[in-house]
Amino acid sequence: MTTAQEELLPGTRRALLHRVAVAQAEGRAPSVVAAVVRGGRTVWHGSCASPDGRAPDEHVQYRIGSITKTFTAVLVLRLRDEGLVDLGDPLEKHLPGTGAGEATLAELLAHTGGLAAESPGPWWERTPGSLRPDLADVLGRQPLLHAAGRRFHYSNPGYTLLGALVEELRGAPWEEVLRREVLEPLGLHRTSVHPEAPYADGWAVHPWADVLLPEPAEDLGRMAPAGQLWSTTGDLARFAAFLVQGDDRVLGAESLLEMRTPAAPPSTADVAAGYAYCLGLEVRRSGERLLVGHTGSLPGFLACLTLGVEDDVAAVVLANCTSGPLLTAVGADLVRIVAEAEPRLPEPWCPLREADPAVLELAGQWYWGTQGFALRVTADGLLSLEPLSGSGRRSRFRANGDGTWRGLDGYYTGEPLRAVRRPDGSVSHLDLGSFVFTRQPYEEGAPVPGGVDPRGWRGNGIG
Repeated sequence: MTTAQEELLPGTRRALLHRVAVAQAEGRAPSVVAAVVRGGRTVWHGSCASPDGRAPDEHVQYRIGSITKTFTAVLVLRLRDEGLVDLGDPLEKHLPGTGAGEATLAELLAHTGGLAAESPGPWWERTPGSLRPDLADVLGRQPLLHAAGRRFHYSNPGYTLLGALVEELRGAPWEEVLRREVLEPLGLHRTSVHPEAPYADGWAVHPWADVLLPEPAEDLGRMAPAGQLWSTTGDLARFAAFLVQGDDRVLGAESLLEMRTPAAPPSTADVAAGYAYCLGLEVRRSGERLLVGHTGSLPGFLACLTLGVEDDVAAVVLANCTSGPLLTAVGADLVRIVAEAEPRLPEPWCPLREADPAVLELAGQWYWGTQGFALRVTADGLLSLEPLSGSGRRSRFRANGDGTWRGLDGYYTGEPLRAVRRPDGSVSHLDLGSFVFTRQPYEEGAPVPGGVDPRGWRGNGIG
């Protein structure tokens, strides 16, 4: 066991291994392998396999299916950050003639482009990619089933289009761009488009008998950006750390936060299930936790990447069977086990390095109408607005450098905040996206929209 693994307590490691063993046994999987990341480092690895099989380690490749989409999304965000595209651009602007060009890049990333879920038959996951050599073969005669931007409809061909976009703008095959721009900088040397030994074989397990059938491992051709990759728990653990922390050689933290933010309108069923899709990532609710990540499946393989961002814990789970263990539940449990057994230590409190009197003057209690809010100046130089009691809108704000602030999250994301001053320089009120915040509820003399009754506050029945 490595030093990193020993950072977890023995009881925690035992609970993690037990959960993987239960998944392998009850899911009837030839093997299940998993890893846990905390603080950007792999702190545990475990596996369970049939007695006649070799227990896989963190270097054994499994096919990861649609987790490939997250890698493709990273490539598209890189194009955006370099100024080569805008996510609001229609595909037609950069890749004309597909027949699906009215969908924007953001809509394709979020599966809201209106495209069909699958390519025309035969089933692309179990047949050679050579049967679909061109985009027209992937999209078929009617690529759009829904109006673009109106609903979430998961689409594998949509990510084929995004891979083709990468090839068009980079002038190189998708897999070459991926290796050069993502895999090599992040040190993901065991992630590849074709299996490289040691790797697991993919199996189908009979639903009513304990017998196996080998599954084909096809080269997906044009569909590769949607599900081609092979990887390991070791590599995916490093990828998970990157998806939280960022790496300026590949993609910065702000762009990754954007990738983790829901971007697709959920259906009624999705709302009930606590599910939303982002830009190449999914968000799922598990108890009180919101978990970000992606799942993957191809004949013979299941995969799940789970990020507990608030807990600073991530999990990777891979299995070599077509169906069986519910890996989303396993990944969520691995995050929960570590988060509950060894909760994250909070960052030490520290004061601001420099206190700007003009900013400190804004701190304290404010009222929007009759609802009380606290505005705090935090050690990272942000303003934090939150209700004094109960539920309500809360956001953080970053200084623009000109005396104004802009919302970073919540209801006020992107909205401007400014302190309006009187002729003598004192603060009259805060203007937040046209909302007036005053030091007292409906403060007399403040420019409250609609005005303040000059007779003031009164008791019941007073005319």
